[in-house]
Parts: sequence; C-alpha cells; structure tokens
Amino acid sequence: MPLKQRHSLLTVVTFTSLGLLAASPLLAWDGVVEKQTFEMQDFTTQGGETIPELAVGWEAYGELNDARDNAILITHFFSGTSHAAGRYDPDGEPTGYWDAIIGPGKPLDTDEYYIIASDTLVNLNAHDPNVTTTGPASINPDTGEPWGMDFPVVTIRDFVEVQRALLESQGIESLHAVMGASMGALQAFEWASAYPDKVDRLIPVIGGGVADPWLLATLSAWAAPIRLDANWNEGNYYDGEPPTDGLKEALKLVTLNANHWQWANETFNRDWADEERDPAQDINARYAIEQTLDDVAAARAELSDANHLLYLVRANQLFMAGHGDSLEEGLAAIDAPTLMLYSENDLVFAPEGVRRTAELIEADGTEVTLETLEGNRGHLDGVVAIDQASETLREFLK
Repeated sequence: MPLKQRHSLLTVVTFTSLGLLAASPLLAWDGVVEKQTFEMQDFTTQGGETIPELAVGWEAYGELNDARDNAILITHFFSGTSHAAGRYDPDGEPTGYWDAIIGPGKPLDTDEYYIIASDTLVNLNAHDPNVTTTGPASINPDTGEPWGMDFPVVTIRDFVEVQRALLESQGIESLHAVMGASMGALQAFEWASAYPDKVDRLIPVIGGGVADPWLLATLSAWAAPIRLDANWNEGNYYDGEPPTDGLKEALKLVTLNANHWQWANETFNRDWADEERDPAQDINARYAIEQTLDDVAAARAELSDANHLLYLVRANQLFMAGHGDSLEEGLAAIDAPTLMLYSENDLVFAPEGVRRTAELIEADGTEVTLETLEGNRGHLDGVVAIDQASETLREFLK
C-alpha cells in the first residue's frame, strides 16, 4: 500500500476568558486561532453532583457584533475538540475539521458571523496541549489527586449547560444557529429543546434525537477493550501504567465504525501491510487495513485518556433530546427551523432514526429540511463531505 495513501487516512481521522468580550466592528478573520479558557468556580451536574473549579477550552472565528446576535455555536463530535476551523500556527496550514465551510466568504461566513466552539467536559483528547477539559484525568481540588472514576457522571445536557455559561459570560443571550456533527448533533438538539427561545436555527449533522439500542451497543463495544485491559485497574491508573493497549483497540473500533465498508473495500482491496510477509504463510503478518487502523489508533491514543472515553460513552448512551422521559416531548419542544444533514450509509446513527427524528420535530409544524451527504465514508461523510451542503447552509443561515 502506498505510504501517501496511509498518511491520507491518518490526516482525516485524527482530527480531532472569563468576562465580557468587548464589542468591535466586524473584521476579516485571518484564520489564526487563539485558544482560550473558560472557568467556573463550581458546576452542578444534572445528577446533582458538584464539580469544583471546572475549566474548558474554547476558540472563536470572526467578531461578535454590537447587538451580540450574530453568534453561531459549533458543538464537536465524540473524538473531536473545539478546533473546528483555522490554524494555531500563523505560518501553518488550517487544521480545523470544518475548514471547508468556516471562514471569510464561506457558508459560515466569518465576515458576518461570530463562530464559537468549546471543548466539552470529559473531552477524549485530555492530553492534547490545545485542549482544556475537566474530567477523570483532572485534579480533584478536594483531594489533590486525579478524579479517576470518582468523577460525576455527566450528560449531553451538562455539556450544553457549560456552553450556556460560556456564552453568557460574553453577553450572548441567543444564537443565530447551533450546529454540530455526531455527538455535536446531540448537543445541538439538546440546545434547541432545552432553550427554544435562545436558538434561531438548528443544524444537526449525522445524528438522531436519541441513543437507540443499536447506538447503545456500539458505544458499549467501544468501551469494552479498556475495561478488559489489566492496566485500567478500575480507572485507577494515573500513578502507574495507563491502559494504552485497551485504549488503542477502543479507538480502532471508533475509527472503523465511523467509516463504511465501501471506503474500506475501495481503499485497501486485500493488500498486505508488508508485501514481503504473506498472511497465508505468517500468522503474525497483517493486512494493510489492519495495520492502518492500528497506526491511526496509536496516534490518537497518545492524546487521549481511557477514562474520558468511558465517560463520553456514558454521556452519549444517556442521550434523549430534552433530557426527559419522552423523545416526542423533547423534540416537540424544538421551535427553531431545522436543517438535518445525514448519510444513508451511516453505520453509527441509523438513517431511519434520523428520519424519525425529523418527523417528530416537524409534527407540530416546525420547519425541517432533510438533506443527504453523498460519499463512501458513511458516518464520517458528515465531517469530510460537509462542503456538499455549502449552498444549502448558506441559504439556511440567511
């Protein structure tokens, strides 16, 4: 398999201040991102637990106008971060996962809108220097030790509540739109359901209104390798050897499920990882797709935390729009015109579930537009093929 082909896959799948901002005239955004930190003295979860000294990272593109009504919130996917667009290095290339649609003159036009994104609680990439998050790997100020599995269970609604506090700290009372992919779609649904008076437009991408049984099982499979790694030690590994092998296997499953068999078959055929080692002759020989998925997982594991993955799994499993007992009521609470983008080849969020979500939102007359994204990446087409919806997005945001 050509090296450049394997490098291309790595590039695609590893993507991954308190106080008011002074209002200023809109200026062209030059693509350079300044990562900032939002802090809360304490935060109470939906489960009633208190997290002291909470901190999450955030970044923004474009300028907040005087009326503070041009903000678009971007909520990130399971393995993502707040880095939706731009570059940290002034001399580097853009590295945001949605650079195709965010920037001057693009559908999410930074000459017109203030685009803001934040790292979630229990962000997977806890060891990424460009990520700030509070979770099991953080120090519990009451003990001086990492929280580990003593960290409270958190939900998608908790992610939203932290984002709401971040926005309010900047004087933002309403959103021109909220948009996110996958787990970001769940946060977007929750925003529009919990705060219908604060969300003018809703754009969930590759996500449905509830974690259905298929998703529950998929997420459980992602968590299993970590729990089976002896080094996990019930989550108490911060003063010893981390469960790296289990984490790698978990991340390999995340990558595989987020893609589609069409992509796998078209990209790899049945190539060997090493052209001189035949799997029919050598039990330890690998196929190219095996080696590539392992390489991707190893790269991602360097920045990830195993306990954070487990907490993200649980937050996604608990999701039902509205954070109540009825999906119908949770989705009926959404009043914002809604643009749903999805893939018919999605192996994570069943297309039938996405369409059912759309039906429930529009049951009381709420405007819903449902549009497919084409490609061979399945779930990941919501990230890598988002530019297909550029004109639809541009018109919807107007």
